[in-house]
Amino acid sequence: MAFLLVHGSLMYVGVVAIPERAFWDLGLYRYWMYLGLHDGQWPVLSGSWVYPAGAVVPMLVAGVGGVTAGSGYMWAWSLMVTALDAVALGVLLHAPRIARPAGSRWHHAHEPRTTTGAWWWIGFLLLLGPIAMGRLDAVVAPVVVVALAVTLRHPRVSSALLAAAAWVKVAPGALLLAVVVAVRRPWRDVVLPAALVSLGVLVAVAAGGGTSHVASFLLEQGERGMQVESPGATPWLVAGLWSDQVVIWLNEPIVTWEIRGPGTVLAADVLGTLFPLGLVAAGGLLWWCRRRLGDGFWGDPVAQRELVVRGAMLLTLTMLVLNKVGSPQYMGWLAPPVAVALALRLPGWRTTAWWTLGVAAETQIVFPWGYDQVLNAGPGVTSVLAARNVALVVLTVLTVRALLRQPAPRPDAVPAAQEPGPRADLEAPVA
Repeated sequence: MAFLLVHGSLMYVGVVAIPERAFWDLGLYRYWMYLGLHDGQWPVLSGSWVYPAGAVVPMLVAGVGGVTAGSGYMWAWSLMVTALDAVALGVLLHAPRIARPAGSRWHHAHEPRTTTGAWWWIGFLLLLGPIAMGRLDAVVAPVVVVALAVTLRHPRVSSALLAAAAWVKVAPGALLLAVVVAVRRPWRDVVLPAALVSLGVLVAVAAGGGTSHVASFLLEQGERGMQVESPGATPWLVAGLWSDQVVIWLNEPIVTWEIRGPGTVLAADVLGTLFPLGLVAAGGLLWWCRRRLGDGFWGDPVAQRELVVRGAMLLTLTMLVLNKVGSPQYMGWLAPPVAVALALRLPGWRTTAWWTLGVAAETQIVFPWGYDQVLNAGPGVTSVLAARNVALVVLTVLTVRALLRQPAPRPDAVPAAQEPGPRADLEAPVA
């Protein structure tokens, strides 16, 4: 019931109350599908596009509601997202319980299945608001939930899902780094399935004559300036409260608000360089953590899942903190790792879970409700946005600390394949 009430409220706000603000992007999606269905001008196939080719699929599915004027497209999109979220909710409710081997400080022999992850995720969606439904990221998030939940039992499925999601929005592809370091046969179980999915997409695009535009989304992103909501823009955003040298302007070709002032161009270029380097560094840290845990890692299901999910959180935060774009819907990327960790009852996620809920609430205050105040240098909402960006940095520190403090597995650990499956304590003292 709570799931339906939350999704119903998100639909109402987005489709009925303030569609021009909350669900504005859906108008673009509908327009693109109208051009494709009526004029044969398909994104990627007919020219450059800001999204990967796979983004056409959910946009086209929502077209059953109609691609002409009216709210039919928005209702169809909302119902599609609700259906995907329902699948993810079912996975969270039936996530496999896991346990440390007997004698571990986190071992509990008889623990009931928990609904914590499911309830947390519903709460996150409510706090994040309509942006949790009215963007492409809303389609990707439940797919990532399923992928992270099944990673170690079905790594090939997880890899294929993350690769497919990456062809809708790029970010989930980075999470493959966390999966690679946590499985015994990464080439067979991770790299190959992801490559096959990507090959299928490339073949489909080539068949439609769009080969020359298949990577255009990378170029479109590279030409962006520093978006006003991004963490990197925070110093200028705050300075703009009293300085006339800082201005917020609309980048009309891609319809985003960017910030300009002394040093912003250089800062955007630096972030563009740091972004891939940060992901490489995060992947290197995960690899180092895996090596530090030694051979006992393969016999400890908690250590394996913790590395995958905490690693996914680190990679996600890296993409948020070092991203010069920073759109509000990107905060939805934080939900899957936390929800899955709580559903699996992994140790030490309470602090991270609360901070992430705070990020969601602050994001909704900024968008859609207070966005005009940000654009007009209103001190109240601007301060909320700045605090949200600081919280992202704090979350990054907490995540790195948790990875470095992960206890080594017991040398006599039972191989994971022989374990009956059940869980770990949420209350372990790790941030």
